[in-house]
Amino acid sequence: MKKIRLVIAILFLGFIHFMTYAQPDPRENGNGSGVGTTPVGGGPSGAPIDGGLGILLALAAGYGSYKMRSLKEKELQG
Repeated sequence: MKKIRLVIAILFLGFIHFMTYAQPDPRENGNGSGVGTTPVGGGPSGAPIDGGLGILLALAAGYGSYKMRSLKEKELQG
């Protein structure tokens, strides 16, 4: 029974990318023309990601420095 489940899981994971390709492109109508107007943020450049990316990088740097500091304190204590 475990082998059957394993084979089914491997087949499912192996073919799931083919199943997602079967969907039509959501950016186009059936006749090939585009859907909607300009992208979010306006213009061809798309949405700006600078604000969120900067916050994420700052939080990651803070968390990394906290972990390094706590690791050094553990080594000094014993």
